[in-house]
Amino acid sequence: MSVSERIAQLAADASGEQKQRIDRYKALLSELIASDSAQSLNEFVAHVTSEEVALVLARQVLLDFATGLEQCTPVTLKEAGLFALERIQPRATSFEEQASTIREHLADIYEKEEDWAAAAKMLAGIPLDSGIRVLDDTYKVKKYIKIAMLYLQDDESVTAETYINRASLLIADETPDALKLQHKVCYARILDSKRKFLEAANRYYQLSNIAAKTSDGSGNQLVSDEEMLMALKMAITCAVLAPAGPQRSRTLTTLYKDERTHALPNFAMLEKMFMDRLLKPSEVEAFASSLAAHQIATLEDGSTVLDRAVIEHNMLAASKLYANITFDQLGALLGIDAHKTEHIAASMLAEKRLGGSIDQVESRIYFEHAPDDYGATEGVEALRAFDAQITNICRSVELVANTILTKHPEFAPKVG
Repeated sequence: MSVSERIAQLAADASGEQKQRIDRYKALLSELIASDSAQSLNEFVAHVTSEEVALVLARQVLLDFATGLEQCTPVTLKEAGLFALERIQPRATSFEEQASTIREHLADIYEKEEDWAAAAKMLAGIPLDSGIRVLDDTYKVKKYIKIAMLYLQDDESVTAETYINRASLLIADETPDALKLQHKVCYARILDSKRKFLEAANRYYQLSNIAAKTSDGSGNQLVSDEEMLMALKMAITCAVLAPAGPQRSRTLTTLYKDERTHALPNFAMLEKMFMDRLLKPSEVEAFASSLAAHQIATLEDGSTVLDRAVIEHNMLAASKLYANITFDQLGALLGIDAHKTEHIAASMLAEKRLGGSIDQVESRIYFEHAPDDYGATEGVEALRAFDAQITNICRSVELVANTILTKHPEFAPKVG
């Protein structure tokens, strides 16, 4: 007997109580799920969702269908699941739980296929605030965070932020630590994707510290030491890419003083920026190889995010070495033309990320080495960094002089 005939027989058989009819439908459904035939399942769903089947019966049978779908192969699950959602749509409010379960199964399939956007949209279709079903806040937070993370995988940071903000409104003291941690990670990644690098750096650094204290109910650590170090590495990367200025200097100082950063591969870049040293092209290229796509994206002026960060840093480093300098000379030092140098300098001065003034008549910039808006802490750090630079310069000069004297002793009287 074909599936169509068996379905027709079920529809015609009105004998027995409601529970007996439901059991007969469920028995047929179990056979169809075991057969793994999308066509047979579609025929069954088409019948159950039709007007001739009572709503009470349809709800219970479709709930078994939704939960049993995970036993099918991915191909069958996807085809039968999408067909069921299409059939349910006209009466979506009557089948919310069934549709939500189907959507979760389909989202898992899309995620395994790395179709992040499709998976996110499938989960986003779950009505979490309809009022028909009573859902606890933990479930909602879990789904919102999952949707946000899927959108981030597809570089949709704006849409991801919408869902992570919804999760933020529902997080409370009773929210599991694992979800709170996922929320913090997701929010840091959103700031990173939106190129709010300074905020992202601080968030990543907080994560690298609080993760060690976070555990589940059994006392097991929720994240490994490797994941904590990865958060610390991301903090350094974002700090390097952040706009140069006093706020970034404070973040660099915090990271530099953390002993854990000294063993990380991007510590060399952190150290040079903390010490206000000029960065070489070879060092920048080595650092660029470890960056994500959005971290080396091209800006309106044709430069990349990293290019802009390096130029601003080198300009800040130059301000420690010069009292004043022409834009032609500064441009040659930074590797850009004088016009672009003046434009970047003007922006940094206007945003109080650089102390000084511009003389447009002379095409010269005058640096202030101790801006009034720096606090006592910033002043001390600046002096320490400056002293360290002088020490390094003196050691380098002494090394060069000794090398010359070793190879050319005849120069000794002149040096003396």
